Amino acid sequence: MTAAARTRIVSAFTDAGVTGQLYATDIDTGASVAVGADPESPTASVHKLCVIAALYREAAHGRLDLRRPVDIPAEGRSPGATGLAVMRDAARLSLRDLAGLAVAVSDNTAADLLIDAIGLDTVNACMTGLGLTRTVAVQSMRELYATLREDAGGSPSALTDPAVVARLRALDPARTNRSTPREIAGLLAAIWRDEVCAGEYGEELRAVLGLQAWSHRLAAGFPFDDVRVSGKTGSLPTLRHEAGVVEYPDGGRYAVAVFTRAAATTVTLPAADAVIGRAARIAVDALRAAAV
Repeated sequence: MTAAARTRIVSAFTDAGVTGQLYATDIDTGASVAVGADPESPTASVHKLCVIAALYREAAHGRLDLRRPVDIPAEGRSPGATGLAVMRDAARLSLRDLAGLAVAVSDNTAADLLIDAIGLDTVNACMTGLGLTRTVAVQSMRELYATLREDAGGSPSALTDPAVVARLRALDPARTNRSTPREIAGLLAAIWRDEVCAGEYGEELRAVLGLQAWSHRLAAGFPFDDVRVSGKTGSLPTLRHEAGVVEYPDGGRYAVAVFTRAAATTVTLPAADAVIGRAARIAVDALRAAAV
């Protein structure tokens, strides 16, 4: 069953013009489907999952208050196309509301304010404590985007030039935030099993991870009113990722991470977005069929 699923997933990636990696696991049984699940990849905004997990773990251990307010000046915000980056006035938000923005609209400023609050060392210590030793943060979002500007010579249009894309540090897992599909799915499974934090903190963490507004990748593979998809996208030139949890009304719950790299450097590639949901659906269907 899973061997056939792997063949179909590889074919789907090929048809979409991407190189793809996938890991899907039944959160309760540990059964899994893997396609290239272990090579390290740049995580882009998927790494915000790690930041928010570490934030809630710190709160659960009494080391910070999620209601603590953060003053956000109008100037000096991290670059981005959504959220606080495009807002014009000073603001004040709690840490947990910043976490909500970091997931809901992938707000880079919100994510960096959380990193400022807890530090990358804390994020990495949380991952190591969960046994996710290949999931490593080395830079904030503002630092990541600074490398993009430098490598593109200050010209955003250069980010579609294949020669420029080939030299981007943000696409080199040795020089940017990195992980594997297996470990990111493992993090999500740990969150849903209350292994990151339990009780009200675990419940709130899962609720925050269910806020994402985008439905064109992972969620597109599960177009049902009674199936809940909680996910986090990540995007960089040629990279389109998403990781999330798919929950069925019968109690089945599956952590899935899909990482892709497109051959084309164009910004708009609907097939590359859609194959994330398609591959995830094939994997989850195989896991559900095997459990019957």
